[in-house]
Amino acid sequence: MATDNLTHLAAFAAVARHRSFRRAGAELALSTSAVSYAIRALEERLGVGLFHRTTRSVALTEAGQRLLDRLQPALGQVHDALEEMNHFRAAPAGLLRINATRAAVHTQLGPRLASFLRTHPDVRLEVAQDDGLVDIVAEGYDAGVRLHEFVPEDMVAVPLGPPLRGLIVASPGYLRDRGVPQHPRELVDHECVRFRFASGHLYKWQFERDGQALDIDVPGRLTLGDQHTVLQAVLDGLGLAYVLEDAARPCLEDGRLVAVLQDWSEPFAGWVLYYPRQRQMSSALRAFVDMLRDSYASQISS
Repeated sequence: MATDNLTHLAAFAAVARHRSFRRAGAELALSTSAVSYAIRALEERLGVGLFHRTTRSVALTEAGQRLLDRLQPALGQVHDALEEMNHFRAAPAGLLRINATRAAVHTQLGPRLASFLRTHPDVRLEVAQDDGLVDIVAEGYDAGVRLHEFVPEDMVAVPLGPPLRGLIVASPGYLRDRGVPQHPRELVDHECVRFRFASGHLYKWQFERDGQALDIDVPGRLTLGDQHTVLQAVLDGLGLAYVLEDAARPCLEDGRLVAVLQDWSEPFAGWVLYYPRQRQMSSALRAFVDMLRDSYASQISS
């Protein structure tokens, strides 16, 4: 009975994190029907409903939220205890869940995944692409990948690469028609493709030169929420855009895009993988961190 209770509670926590029976089942390697049975059995045993269910959504009831708040610390301790046993294994094993922005997956994580999985055949890796600011502990992730400036102070941060630089880019055709801005303030006379974060925050373009910093709320009829879509809009001649140099480099090298105002583009701290300082690190996460550190060291020395 105690084993059933633990299984049912783990299913409850997974459904609460994902707001989905299907995604909870994928995390736990269970069928959707098995997860539904576990939740139903738990609700019957407790005598209360834990979720509001519709055909389109799953949400916690007040009782469900109360149970989740009390349960998370205990499940975290169980997770840490089980992961501690992995230190006695000859090789890393288990599920590793990472939440990363799409840009970081394309430029940093993606090229490294095949080698990692070949080296560690007992590790299962799940990478969620999410451009929002996510509480990785509350959402059940082992680690996250964000720009260094967005990482909470109580996390351990592991650099994935060298500093980054943001560039203002445009198509050659756009610059022929509208001219090349010589100062950030001239952007108010241009068409700009703006970027809105998943949080809803509209990005103000940031510039710095010789200690002078400027934040420009640029004008523009088009606002997007994905860097690759922004690049395509610029390639289509719709205006100027602020993008990461790494993402734009292929288009710059083949001449499809041109960078302007480069003397106002200062490097800043780049992508990092981060994880909770207080939690026991799993063997799979330790192996992943070691791989990233070795890869970064190779970049620095080359």
